[in-house]
Amino acid sequence: MKTQDLVAIDIHTHLEVSCRNPFDNYGEEYDRAADKYFKNAKRPTMQETIDYYRERKIGFVNFTVDAESNLGRTRITNEEIADAAAANSDIMIAFGSIDPHKGKMGAREARRLVESHGVRGFKFHPTVQGFEPADKMAWPIYEVIAEHKLPAIFHSGHSGIGSGMRCGGGLRLQNSNPMLLEDVAIAFPDIQIVIAHPSWPWQDEAISLAMHKPNIWIDLSGWSPKYFPPQLVQYANTLLKDRILFGSDYPLITPDKWMKDFQEAGFKEAVMPGILKDNAMRLLGLS
Repeated sequence: MKTQDLVAIDIHTHLEVSCRNPFDNYGEEYDRAADKYFKNAKRPTMQETIDYYRERKIGFVNFTVDAESNLGRTRITNEEIADAAAANSDIMIAFGSIDPHKGKMGAREARRLVESHGVRGFKFHPTVQGFEPADKMAWPIYEVIAEHKLPAIFHSGHSGIGSGMRCGGGLRLQNSNPMLLEDVAIAFPDIQIVIAHPSWPWQDEAISLAMHKPNIWIDLSGWSPKYFPPQLVQYANTLLKDRILFGSDYPLITPDKWMKDFQEAGFKEAVMPGILKDNAMRLLGLS
């Protein structure tokens, strides 16, 4: 990634349309509920995403969410994202996503993605994937991530996925309480754990965990900054300023909207460069 040419690095973006897989409409009701919740039905292709970020000179980390066991829906392959990142390495970094229910087979895939496809981290969504982060079934995958000293992003807090559906689509918000990451942070100190999103209704728990465990970071994706809890802005301006990361949750929220609102959300001018780019460079090991 050519960081000197970038104005920011977006640590949290999704690919939701495959150009390789045939479309799987099973579980499409989750998409429609998310469209309604986020008031955004746009799902760009990989090339459209690359073009969007290159035009704005914003680097980005991209991933999908493998939830085949819980949702029964065919995933977008990690290789599709990794190949795009390899061809656009000036602007893009690939993270993998592996359903934790895949256990040792998932660990084999994680190793292959890192060693043969250049994947630089992993994304987990405990609510959508249907697991608690400290469940030992996920540990074989964590062990590979820790061996390579890579970061892992975990969704936290409320989920727009399933919101408004009957029974919330059967998805459990409780799995995304950030305190459930504490055992993972203790057992795997070589994994830099990113708590994704303002963690409502557990924002104070996320801040406490990051204050206590130096391998815990927080990304600011999924919400417009104008809605951030005041204590999140307070700690981003002070004690946690070196471990707060810009993320948009694109395409559900665009960097255009996020960065406009960021300028007016009470962040100190001195901490903005770190949040927008410098902290991500340290997390990702970019010179």
